[in-house]
Amino acid sequence: MPSTGPHSLRDMPHPLAGSSSEEAVGGDSTPSPDLLMARSFGDKDLILPNGGTPAGTSSPASSSSLLNRLQLDDDIDGETRDLFVVVDDPKKHVCTMETYITYRITTKSTRVEFDLPEYSVRRRYQDFDWLRSKLEESQPTHLIPPLPEKFVVKGVVDRFSEEFVETRRKALDKFLKRITDHPVLSFNEHFNIFLTAKDLNIYKKQGIALLTRMGESVKHVTGGYKLRTRPLEFAAIGDYLDTFALKLGTIDRIAQRIIKEEIEYLVELREYGPVYSTWSALEGELAEPLEGVSACIGNCSTALEELTDDMTEDFLPVLREYILYSDSMKSVLKKRDQVQAEYEAKLEAVALRKEDRPKVPVDVEKCQDRMECFNADLKADMERWQNNKRQDFRQLLMGMADKNIQYYEKCLMAWESIIPLLQEKQEAK
Repeated sequence: MPSTGPHSLRDMPHPLAGSSSEEAVGGDSTPSPDLLMARSFGDKDLILPNGGTPAGTSSPASSSSLLNRLQLDDDIDGETRDLFVVVDDPKKHVCTMETYITYRITTKSTRVEFDLPEYSVRRRYQDFDWLRSKLEESQPTHLIPPLPEKFVVKGVVDRFSEEFVETRRKALDKFLKRITDHPVLSFNEHFNIFLTAKDLNIYKKQGIALLTRMGESVKHVTGGYKLRTRPLEFAAIGDYLDTFALKLGTIDRIAQRIIKEEIEYLVELREYGPVYSTWSALEGELAEPLEGVSACIGNCSTALEELTDDMTEDFLPVLREYILYSDSMKSVLKKRDQVQAEYEAKLEAVALRKEDRPKVPVDVEKCQDRMECFNADLKADMERWQNNKRQDFRQLLMGMADKNIQYYEKCLMAWESIIPLLQEKQEAK
């Protein structure tokens, strides 16, 4: 990126200025409400499209019509894909020293960077961790998607259980798909090695040798430089991420309590239903209605178990992913601040020199270039992240609404089924 000399932070144009859709439409350079209004992050990003029933019409007859009426406006991808990655087929490996799970990674691509059109390799969790570390080192200006936590998945104790393995498989699959969809990360050499190398250990032993110059320069920036003032746009991003993580953390804790209470209620229901069945053996005329109530409670128990499983497997992992995502974004923002602080310090040092130096020092220009690169990449990744977040949470909330509707419909049908039985007994009298 060429540089024409040092500029003040206030006057420096952003490398992506004029490329946003907002400027193209209205010429307004004001930052997005998503960034400036951190306190009301839910107002735009978590809101569902208007799917309410218009006045004078009836409500949907079944839960399936809910998803038919709601439409995702961010779900259309006009780009032509040339790289597809799938994580599946988990296998357990029992060795003398350790037991671990590997996952099959199937890659199909038409890119010239790949020697073959299709690859199939097996990787374990620590291999994914190696990939993420390499991406952070070699692409410090970009937001790297988070990995699922290594040992803890909420509500699951046994990390070799089918539930744990499947939850992790989905998270790892999403992790690779996030990288695949990124216009820069998907071309990273470490990502290519991860997808194609038969023996990844050869590359893992190389350690720091594959770091890029940009990665080394940012990695070795010390805390000796103190940032004066973070630009308003990036300050708004920081405030937004703090509020976003706080809100999601609260939702996560409450959701876990709700699931715990639902599980406890489910245990009570499973004990409650059989009581009516054993009671019916002692009754004559009431035997059939009591058996009906017992079956009804059993059906409600099954419906509640399905709802709880959906909350545990689909809802909580998305919350956890975006909490980790906000931490990743804060990390990139902190690196950007370090580069800006270094640039400010170098500018100040140049200004304090008494001799007239018409030529700008090379190290100052390089530092300015790094800062501009950080600004451009961070803004682009933040916009991409916001779009993904809107789509993910719309799908999540619509799915949660649909699952709850299905649960209550099943309970309603179960209880309505015993009403004719009770009415027949009353007419017989």
